[in-house]
Amino acid sequence: MLGIMRKYKQSILIKIVFGIIVLSFIGTIFLVWGRGDKTSGPSGFAAMVDGTKISLDDYQKSYYRTRSVYEQIYGRSLSPELEKAMGIKKLTIDGLIDNLLIRKEAKRQGIKVTKDEVAAEIAKVPAFQKDGTFDFNQYQQTLKMNRMTPADFEQAQEEDLLVQKARNKVKDEAKVSDQEVLQAFKKQNDKVNLEFVSFSAAEVRGSIKLTDQDLTSYLQDHQAEFKTPEQISIEYALVSPAQFASKLSVTPEEAQTYYQKNIDRYQGKGGILPFAEVKEKATADALKQKAAKEAYEQAADAVNKFRAQGDLNAAAAAIGGKVQKSPLFTEQSPAADLAGEKELLTRAFTLKQGELGGPVETAKGIYLLKVAERKPAVVPPLAQIRGAVEQKVLTVKAAELAKKKAEEALPQLAKGTAALKETGSFGYSATGAVPVIGASAELMDLAFTLTPADPVAKKAVKVGERWYAVKLKSRSEAPTTALATEKEKIRQSLLPKKQQEAQDAWLKELKAKAKIEINPAILSE
Repeated sequence: MLGIMRKYKQSILIKIVFGIIVLSFIGTIFLVWGRGDKTSGPSGFAAMVDGTKISLDDYQKSYYRTRSVYEQIYGRSLSPELEKAMGIKKLTIDGLIDNLLIRKEAKRQGIKVTKDEVAAEIAKVPAFQKDGTFDFNQYQQTLKMNRMTPADFEQAQEEDLLVQKARNKVKDEAKVSDQEVLQAFKKQNDKVNLEFVSFSAAEVRGSIKLTDQDLTSYLQDHQAEFKTPEQISIEYALVSPAQFASKLSVTPEEAQTYYQKNIDRYQGKGGILPFAEVKEKATADALKQKAAKEAYEQAADAVNKFRAQGDLNAAAAAIGGKVQKSPLFTEQSPAADLAGEKELLTRAFTLKQGELGGPVETAKGIYLLKVAERKPAVVPPLAQIRGAVEQKVLTVKAAELAKKKAEEALPQLAKGTAALKETGSFGYSATGAVPVIGASAELMDLAFTLTPADPVAKKAVKVGERWYAVKLKSRSEAPTTALATEKEKIRQSLLPKKQQEAQDAWLKELKAKAKIEINPAILSE
């Protein structure tokens, strides 16, 4: 293999045009994507596919890279909540399973990757080039810096190319039929006029009668919606750094050092003011900082000394503080004296009852605290929150009833017995703007599948806050004389979607045939 690579060392300039660059290649080439290996047991695996293991190590490498891609797209780190909502862990393991299945199928079909093909692909990598040309020494050094051997990297590249070849084979077999071209042409050029009937939740709400069982069942299934927030009462002592300032002093050297470290604070109209002009202010500022540090350190010592006993009074007395007690409050609605003290409130709700906490430094000073009382979040009895539960249940049932009425109207549309409104004639729009009704890509696509022989939609469609049952009233068909000249253009526009559908169906079939076991621990972390 290295001999072949040396051949590319003298090759002509290789230029690659990237349509979209999501991430730099340096960040991706050093991941060996879950090649899998045979194992006799499930210990330490991310997934098992027909007896082949995807290791935890391969999963972790892939997971961190996937997360990094999304962080680059979003331009910031992903919070655990956002990462979970995006399903990055499942996305990662699904991708590894897909690639493993595709490689197995490619080998079963006899698809192969030659060494020359691997060498040519590696030669295109910008990280291995100097002045636009593959450089063998650069290749070796880059791999060495990333703790990867040429054999491992070349195997990873071979397997990646194998997946690409298998996917391309399925793509190449996907064809757009003449009938599909005709349907697309007609969709783009015909005009339709729809008849419809619609229902909104607001219109049917008044007809709903609720029972106690409806309310009880909903409350049992949606307890989190009605829980009262957790409440706590805290005892706290607040000390000001100013209390310590009178016992401290600042030398001229300390004032000068403070001035130099915070020189941007001493600006005048002409720029930075010299120390001599701001000496008094710099000395006062330095004293304030020194007092704040002293206050914090003494508060920390006091907390550590009395933490075991949970004795806030003794800790407060040690630093000259006075203990106060708040009424019960929630994190969202704090006691008046604690409003705006976000860091203090956050710390308070993490403490156990009776646990001594702090110091917490805020703009007001330094706090020591203890949770005096805690009332956990609870679901009140139905009798206390009946009105709120009724409103929730009415909203849900009204939405369900509006949909049900629209679905029940479809057979009536077929019989022609319903009183209907019309959209008027309109052509296909990618924006989904249906006259009279509103914007709905789903309804727009559905409208152009309707024909005089089969005029009624098979399902109701929600647009905004209303559910619609629609029927084709008329369809003005455009002449097909232009079809001959537009045929191939239409075919090419439909091909990417057709190819993707073919790949999706193929992969779905591979998964259905395979025995797949995913380690539940990797998704529940």
